[in-house]
Amino acid sequence: MSSKKPYAGIGSRKTPKNTLHFFDSLAVYFEYYGFALRSGGADGADSAFSKSVKSQNKEVYLPWKGFNKNPSPLYSISPQAFEIASEFHPSWKNLKPAVKKLHARNVHQILGEHLDSPCIFVVCWAPDGADGVDVPTSQKTGGTGQAIRIANSYNIPVFNVQRKEMISKLKDFFEGFLSST
Repeated sequence: MSSKKPYAGIGSRKTPKNTLHFFDSLAVYFEYYGFALRSGGADGADSAFSKSVKSQNKEVYLPWKGFNKNPSPLYSISPQAFEIASEFHPSWKNLKPAVKKLHARNVHQILGEHLDSPCIFVVCWAPDGADGVDVPTSQKTGGTGQAIRIANSYNIPVFNVQRKEMISKLKDFFEGFLSST
C-alpha cells in the first residue's frame, strides 16, 4: 500500500448514525482520491469507514485475530507499539492485557504496520470533541483519545467531527493537500 496516502478513520463505538453514514461516504471519497484507510475494526466509526472501501485500499489493525469477526490479517502488534502506547496512556499500568492490546493497535493505525509511515491526517468522532489541540483528550475519548494523543505528538492533523466546524476545516485541509500534490 506504499503508493497510497494513508489516513486514519477512527472513533467511538457510540458515534451517531448520521455521522456513520457521513464516514462511509467520506471513505469512498478519500479512496477515489488515492487515499488508504487505516482503522481498527471496532463497531461504530471504525466499521463505518471500512464498510465501502476496497480491501486493497485499507489496513485494519486488530488487537487479536478475529476481533469483531474481522478477517484482517493485521493482528500482530509489535513490541514497539506497546512501548509507544504505554508512553501515551495516562494509566497504562492499571490496564488489563486485552485493553493494552486495544490501545497498542491504535499505534499502528497512526504510524503504520512497521511504525515508520505516519498517516497524513486523522478523521474521528469522539464524544467530547477532542482533537488534542483546541480540545484536550479525556477519559471519555477512550481508544480514540489514545490515537489522538499519538497523532498530536507526530504533528498529524486531527479532525474530530463531533465539533461541526471541524468538517469545514477538514475540507480546507483536504483541498489544500490535493492542490499541493
